Amino acid sequence: MTTESLNSMLSDEREYPVAAIFNSIVNRFGEIFRKRYADVDNSKTTFVSVSRTILRENMTEGDKLYVNNINGSIDEFTVLGYDRFAKFNLSRRSCFCRKYDLVKLPCAHAMAALRLKHGDEYGTSIYNYSSQIYSKESYLLAYLEPICAVPLESEWSVAREYLEMQVLPPDFDPKLGRRKVKRVKGVLELSRYKKRNKCSKCKRPGHKRTTCSLNVG
Repeated sequence: MTTESLNSMLSDEREYPVAAIFNSIVNRFGEIFRKRYADVDNSKTTFVSVSRTILRENMTEGDKLYVNNINGSIDEFTVLGYDRFAKFNLSRRSCFCRKYDLVKLPCAHAMAALRLKHGDEYGTSIYNYSSQIYSKESYLLAYLEPICAVPLESEWSVAREYLEMQVLPPDFDPKLGRRKVKRVKGVLELSRYKKRNKCSKCKRPGHKRTTCSLNVG
């Protein structure tokens, strides 16, 4: 879940007190976790659907590649295709393209090597070369732990030294006009839509009417 989608999902909660904000987040994520747990628990496969989709796509692409182990090694393969080549090491679970190393699912080059190693039955063994983080059991464990809500203020256990501490609000210089409620993008955060200037004479972007070099009547 990206920061942008999370920010839009909790836009109303920003006006709540702190405890209410946390409880609202708990309820939102509790619903998401319960739904994802139920979806994975009801599936009949050992791996989640997202990983199976990636594996199928990589198998289809791998069937179009040519693979060989020139040095006779059972673990090192050279894969050719699309005017490119890649070296794949089966024992290290590493490929020249780095996709297998990062995603931990056999890439197209790995699929071609597994096809050469296991023949037509390699499709049943690809899960042995895939990380178990994509297994159904791992996903169920990830969404198993409950998220505890913030208790009532009367039930809080706070040390005396903090109860006697006086916390003053930060200095604030109120601005005239309507208060902004939308999040202000950072200087390094790219805008989704970037508007370009367009000349009202030649209708071309990149300059204004006053700087247009064309003599349009």
